[in-house]
Amino acid sequence: MTKEERHSLILDMLMQQGSILVTDLADALNVSSVTIRKDLTELERSKRLYRNHGRAILIDPYSENRNVSEKEKYCVEEKRAIGNYAASLITPKDSILIASGTSVHALARCIQTTDKLVVITASLEVANILSKDRNIDIIQLGGILRHSSLSVVGKYAEEALNDFSCSKLFIGVDGIDLDFGMTTTDMMEASLNRVMMQTAQKTIVLADSSKFGRRGFSKIADMEEIDHIITDSHVQPTIAKRIEEMGIELTIVDVPTHI
Repeated sequence: MTKEERHSLILDMLMQQGSILVTDLADALNVSSVTIRKDLTELERSKRLYRNHGRAILIDPYSENRNVSEKEKYCVEEKRAIGNYAASLITPKDSILIASGTSVHALARCIQTTDKLVVITASLEVANILSKDRNIDIIQLGGILRHSSLSVVGKYAEEALNDFSCSKLFIGVDGIDLDFGMTTTDMMEASLNRVMMQTAQKTIVLADSSKFGRRGFSKIADMEEIDHIITDSHVQPTIAKRIEEMGIELTIVDVPTHI
């Protein structure tokens, strides 16, 4: 087997599994671990995979703090489908929390009401989208403005939540590592998200499939603290299986495969 053939097989295996140990690759390809490490080094240099703790993974595990306008350009169909399903979970006369990020922006655009709805949100964009519907009472949290996400963070936002109790929290994340938990790139946003989780009876995570296997700088919560994850049909089957084995409700919405 040539080096190019090994590289192709390694990438095919990663596409199927998301991550794989060096020892498993060596066994599967019948070569030494030293050979596999050299292969992974070359593939990492060409930005085709990433190495992490004795394994290869398909995507960069560390999320960057990108501007919300840039994030809006990614996974548009996935976020729209996820947001549409999430909106269907809202009941008449509901009281909900909506965090920040482009996934919850998609949710806000899908919300249609025929009855009263109370929404508490940290996101200026969510408040702006929902302000067009007179059936929705919006409580905009105050605090320190994060320019990159157009949302607020800080103690004033956290303290305001002490006065409320909501049925559901809809939250977006920058990364979900099934061993580490769900994360964001900002420490103060993570702190506010944790308070939001305490304020809501159920935490519903909106995460397109690109968020799995990634970690942001700051941890929001462990996986066992999540009630429901909504993602898209590009999620790796092995990841979906592990989530369900954890006892977390998982909804996979169908989106077209990009060719």
